[in-house]
Amino acid sequence: MTEHRLRPLLKPASIAVLGASNRAGSVGNEVFVNLRKGGFTGTLLAVNPNYSEVAGVPCYASLSDLPELPEHVIFAIGDQRIEAALDELIALGIKACTIFSSLILKEDTAPLLKQRIQTKAEKAGLLVAGANAMGFYNVRDQVLAGGFDTREHRYPGNVALISQSGAGMSGIVDCEQRIDFNFALSSGYELTVAMEDYLDYVLDLPETRVVGLFLETSRYPQKLIAAFKKAIARNIPIVVLKVGRTALAAEMALSHSGALAGTDKSYSAVFDRYGVQRVEDMDQLATALIMFAQPQAPAAGGIACLHDSGGERQLLIDLADQYSVPLARLDAPILDRLKGLLDPGLPAVNPLDGWGAGGGDAPANMAACFTALLESTDTALGAVVHDRGPNSEVYPSYMEYLHQAQGATGKPVFLVANRQGSGSDSLAITSTQGGFPVIDGVSQFLVGARCLLDYRDFQQQPAQRLPVLDAEKLAHWRQHLQSQQQVSEALASQFLADFDIPMVVGTEVATESQLVKAAGLLSYPLVLKTAASGIAHKSDQGGVILNIISQAELLEAYQDLSHRLGSAAMVAPMVEIQGVEMILGISTDKQFGPVVVLGFGGLYAEMLKDTTVLLPPFDSASAVEAIGRLKMSPMLAGVRGSSSVDVQAYAEAAARLSVLAVEFADLIAEIDINPVKVLANGCLGLDALLVKHQPG
Repeated sequence: MTEHRLRPLLKPASIAVLGASNRAGSVGNEVFVNLRKGGFTGTLLAVNPNYSEVAGVPCYASLSDLPELPEHVIFAIGDQRIEAALDELIALGIKACTIFSSLILKEDTAPLLKQRIQTKAEKAGLLVAGANAMGFYNVRDQVLAGGFDTREHRYPGNVALISQSGAGMSGIVDCEQRIDFNFALSSGYELTVAMEDYLDYVLDLPETRVVGLFLETSRYPQKLIAAFKKAIARNIPIVVLKVGRTALAAEMALSHSGALAGTDKSYSAVFDRYGVQRVEDMDQLATALIMFAQPQAPAAGGIACLHDSGGERQLLIDLADQYSVPLARLDAPILDRLKGLLDPGLPAVNPLDGWGAGGGDAPANMAACFTALLESTDTALGAVVHDRGPNSEVYPSYMEYLHQAQGATGKPVFLVANRQGSGSDSLAITSTQGGFPVIDGVSQFLVGARCLLDYRDFQQQPAQRLPVLDAEKLAHWRQHLQSQQQVSEALASQFLADFDIPMVVGTEVATESQLVKAAGLLSYPLVLKTAASGIAHKSDQGGVILNIISQAELLEAYQDLSHRLGSAAMVAPMVEIQGVEMILGISTDKQFGPVVVLGFGGLYAEMLKDTTVLLPPFDSASAVEAIGRLKMSPMLAGVRGSSSVDVQAYAEAAARLSVLAVEFADLIAEIDINPVKVLANGCLGLDALLVKHQPG
């Protein structure tokens, strides 16, 4: 296997600590403590002119004085000394270094220290971990290169964590003994090595079962997507906590679609495309990592839960609905078995309250009940949901339930406490590490369960069947759009209609005679719209006149429009049909390129914001699935006596638009079809806006 280019940085044969110290608690001392704690087997060197030895290791005055050239240097010195030290490191031809400090000087001159260091490192091809970082813990290769105290780590581990937040790493790595890490890193400034590079590296580690990302932004989006594809090929799930969801990249967008497709929705679209599981906070991230780290894969179906409380069972039902986690349907023979095990008055249902009156036989009955729940064909995974005992202790009998059920079925099993306890119990740690996780908090468990089930479903989804668009039409429209500075609504509608996206197509006019001629080919009522350049939202400018029922009204409307907004106009049939108003569009994300917006539209598109964003291209099946996740999706099936509408037709239009988004990514910045009337049979776009990329 080809050596990974990050090997000298993350698995060096020799390390020199610049600023090594015997002072307990100092960074220069903690580095030594950590490297030895982790069992570093390579050559360890110390550099500090103030010591002759550090922690029993001979200490040298400078890097140049070392008896051998190290592969990696860890900087444990102040920012005022970093630049000169880096110059020496580069001159010696050293390949890699770690920088913890923030590279900020009180009295600095442009370019600032951070930029100077980055420029020099890039020019030299130097691999830099950091700066402004906590370092890394390569547990599986016994390189704990951190400058701050950390806990003992079990070798070799199976969970990797890459965090763009220092606290986002240490807050999980040092506080969660239930997780065995094989690799954890705080990436900091990412001067020459980015989060995407580290992700690529950990996916090559044979022990990696799951990867967690604490993500602020991607500096190299295409490398991130390449890593996601690599994870799919290796069957390694990725769980991401993406922060900064309120920032929008489309603040200056001209279309509704652009305004609705913010940066965060684009990230979600990328995550959805590549099966990356998204969580909302660090508790959820840690829990999902714990649940993915256990060795069993979920079966088909939903979750089954055993309780010893009716009220807490009801709580789980409510929360499962809130988090969209399906509950397993129990087979008839399983229901019969449960009825024979349960005390009178306890219903045989899932989730199951199996405790009843308790007594000496209760633990054995509970174990038998849990095994029965897991043996149902619709059960994917199971949980014993009990509170911890006094001092947050875990009762050993609970673990027996798990072992018995998993032994009978091979399915994932979890012990879930309804809340986080104030104490600790070593059994919770050792049991989790042994593949029988103990989870604190029903909500956290349900989010983790949803991640497991969603990842299972992602792995099983069929290959996409993309629409095939006519090559001659694609070539024709590419040439035509290239020749246009701005694209009128009529031309935009014709463009979409040519690729079988149903549209109302109007006719452009610039004189009364042209208007009368165009209207003669149509049937009243008509709609008249301004076609003046630079007006994206015509109705906001009074540029749309509806329900014109005669030639006299048409001419009067045109005279008014011409007086206010100019003679360029468009006339089209006035469509008055019953249906649900949706929106369909393309927006260009600054990092990931074109994305497609689907959702509820019309006048309330931006007010309701019940939309989703997908990464193109995609097929109609993917569009249908995405539509089903919209909050108002029940409207499409018909409510209060209204008829259902043709979701499939809308989804097929969305799929064709997604192929156009990719084909014309270099030309088209935004498309807005709003509203799209979704009818009982078919759909029809009533209004179209197409915005080209601006030069430069």
